[in-house]
Amino acid sequence: MSEPIHRRDFLKYSLGAASLLALESRSNLVTRTFGKTATNKKVLILGFDGMDPHLTNVWMSEGKLPAFKRLIGQGGFRRLGTSIPPQSPVAWSNFIAGTNPGGHGIFDFIHRDPKNYWPVFSAALTEEAKKTIRVGNWVLPIKGGEVRNLRQGKAFWQILEEHDIPAAIFKMPANYPPVPSKQKTFSGLGTPDLLGNYNSFRYYTTEPKEIKEDIGGGSVHPVYVIGNRVDSKLPGPANTFKKDRPEAEIEFKVFLDPQNPVAKVAIQDQEFILKEKEWSGWKRVRFSLIPTQSVSGICMFYLKEVRPNFKLYVSSINIDPADPALPLSTPSAYAAELEKRFGPFFTKGLPADTSALDNDILDEGEFLEQDDFVLQESKVMLDDELGRFDSGLLFYYISSTDQRQHMFWRLLDEKHPAYDAGLAAKYGKVIENIYREADSILGRAMDKIDKDTIVIVMSDHGFNPFSRSFSLNTWLKENGYHVLTNPFKLETGNLFPDTDWSRTKAFGVGLNGLYINQRGREAEGIVGDGAEKENLVREIAKKLEEFVDPKTGQRVLLKAYVAKDVYSGPFVGEAPDIVLGFNRGYRISFGSPLGKMEKNVLEDNKGKWSGDHMGAAEILTGILVANRPILAEAPALYDLTATILDVFGVEKPRDLIGKTIF
Repeated sequence: MSEPIHRRDFLKYSLGAASLLALESRSNLVTRTFGKTATNKKVLILGFDGMDPHLTNVWMSEGKLPAFKRLIGQGGFRRLGTSIPPQSPVAWSNFIAGTNPGGHGIFDFIHRDPKNYWPVFSAALTEEAKKTIRVGNWVLPIKGGEVRNLRQGKAFWQILEEHDIPAAIFKMPANYPPVPSKQKTFSGLGTPDLLGNYNSFRYYTTEPKEIKEDIGGGSVHPVYVIGNRVDSKLPGPANTFKKDRPEAEIEFKVFLDPQNPVAKVAIQDQEFILKEKEWSGWKRVRFSLIPTQSVSGICMFYLKEVRPNFKLYVSSINIDPADPALPLSTPSAYAAELEKRFGPFFTKGLPADTSALDNDILDEGEFLEQDDFVLQESKVMLDDELGRFDSGLLFYYISSTDQRQHMFWRLLDEKHPAYDAGLAAKYGKVIENIYREADSILGRAMDKIDKDTIVIVMSDHGFNPFSRSFSLNTWLKENGYHVLTNPFKLETGNLFPDTDWSRTKAFGVGLNGLYINQRGREAEGIVGDGAEKENLVREIAKKLEEFVDPKTGQRVLLKAYVAKDVYSGPFVGEAPDIVLGFNRGYRISFGSPLGKMEKNVLEDNKGKWSGDHMGAAEILTGILVANRPILAEAPALYDLTATILDVFGVEKPRDLIGKTIF
């Protein structure tokens, strides 16, 4: 049985992630041999997650993106068709596999398990040990479990490998765990932290008003200062060697200077001094599971305040690249090789802690400091890699363009419900600045490569404001398609606890997915396949497209895509029956993807997560820039896959649907 999803912070992501890659090779004057043949051709692809064509054009016209203008002068610029829906795991899978979702089977961040209607992660499945033996309170595995990548089809670098074309793939989203390959790859979006979550920060505070039980993406721990000392514990992964699966823990102490805003943290065999408002850098921690087994992770400490209230933030515990407890790279030793060269680095697929900012644990400046660590790591590793790049393909991914647009769009748009004039005066140019930083990265890369290298800059989707949230399951209830056991009681929890499935015709799971409660497919389905289902799908799609927000007079959905109309391939039957394509300014509510039913169909979004890309594909195109003329007038993500193969003279497999852009 699939594991249900319980983590709210995961739902907020549409985006991106970023951190690392370097490829062993010789001087860039030598052709690098891979297998039986060699190639002199070089293709560099920079993936800036979420970079929007409209904003790119605006700031380029103002002279703020000179490297982009320079690259366009050598080739061209196009809007890049994104996926339906424009979610990062879906879009990047289109690029990886060279198909639409019907060909690779990833339709959303979240799919549903038809056996029980539960939401499940779409892209990876973790299976625990199939056979175990109990010895007292210990549960010892006999036959180990596995982590599987659920994306179908071959990745383009696997196809290149079959033709002896070298490729280095840095932090490709939707590639956790990394698919089998001899190429050097490092996993990206979808890579969990050591606890198996997308985010699990810890916050230790003596401030009573900050003590919250329900907080998405982390946990708050009340502590006490006794004799200028704080004693607490750092929770780690669940100890699956014990039958009750308790969290492994590490005790730590913080000694406060009695007069100055300084503290000493002592954890395991480490002691380090932090000033107030200072980050620790990476610290390695090890959790003991059984006497012969432990797991290693890395985390950062941030001393937010010493007094009058003690406040300490600890980042998510990233998988330690020097000793990974979960698969991070191909070959498996590559992660440790990178750590040896660069030291510890972010391995979590969503590196910047958007949940901590959204929950006021970190403020805007502190969040940007953390994301700057991500960005600087990426820049250092890219510079190193470019110095080694002598042949084949290098793909390099940057997450900060996505993360900062999610969190700071409210300060770019004075009409946004969460706009704050004071914060806008200080942080209103955060998005512009990250575009300029992307331009700087491109400029450095162009200066390092030779004139024969093909350079492609791409993004998986664009961005728009998230001003109003839409509760799909509440809308379905109000329109008679979703029935509760008690019609006067709204569902208060996730996973449809009050749904009467014997009378429910449709339900929403995921960020864009609507499913028909189909007989013979869903556990308690009531709608017959064929004409009955077809008529219902068309009816609901029509009503959704006609639904108008009474506050704004705008249609909430620009498109309600019927899956069989927009997808092709062997996995169309696994898709949601309708895919929601929101109008500009709208997005799914935070509760809807897990089956929650909010009080109102529409609400203002007053949160810090204020920019998004869950809308219709037609209004969320990405960017495509290259130093070669782009002949395709309306290229799509899967066309880049075909282009890569064509450049290296590799025949496109039949199941790939794209065409070369050059």
